[in-house]
Amino acid sequence: MQAIKIYPSLLAADVGAFRSEARRAIEAGADGLHIDIMDGSFVPNISYGFELIKAVRGWVDGHVSVHLMIVRPDRYVTRCVELGADTVQIHIETPCDHGAALAAIRAAGGRPSLVLNPETPVEALAPYLDQVDEVLQMSVHPGYGGQAFIPQVLPKLAELRRRAPRVALSVDGGINAATAAQCARAGANLFEVGSSIYQAADMGAAIAEMRAAIEEALRDAGS
Repeated sequence: MQAIKIYPSLLAADVGAFRSEARRAIEAGADGLHIDIMDGSFVPNISYGFELIKAVRGWVDGHVSVHLMIVRPDRYVTRCVELGADTVQIHIETPCDHGAALAAIRAAGGRPSLVLNPETPVEALAPYLDQVDEVLQMSVHPGYGGQAFIPQVLPKLAELRRRAPRVALSVDGGINAATAAQCARAGANLFEVGSSIYQAADMGAAIAEMRAAIEEALRDAGS
């Protein structure tokens, strides 16, 4: 069984207090942090620049995953790893040489990951599944936080788990304790979480509740 990890997304954090927000998540029991970088072209929003990766790496211990929602991510993947990213996630839908980009991430010392939008078929990843350590299935349309979970991605998660049993399977978008449990039953083991953790009255309790829901779902699925 793949290890269960919860990575709060800084997209949902207080932008005026990133350092304390990053530390708060780790101290509350998160396994790492998730950074969304958007260019206003591949997705209709702009977030923050690459230097945030370096800052986060200096603020906390823990895994740092970086989701590139940008055109031509192949031009930036090595820089992301050099700045401190552990995992670099690139979209299969973006125009680039995906094989070369994945190889560059690994050569720089990072974990290569491909991202799949809700409507994109799993088959699109077939040529690259032997080159990735992780697949991220989006459960919302990328570009904005706070969207509702799209349940139609659950069969895709199950298909991805069947096709790539040794690859870490991540999910991002509308994740709370209930939807995380659904995703875990379908095969997900990495959970990138925004509003339901950062807007919780007690972040530690929210993370603990989510972890317990995931573990219960896995026990039920295995019984």
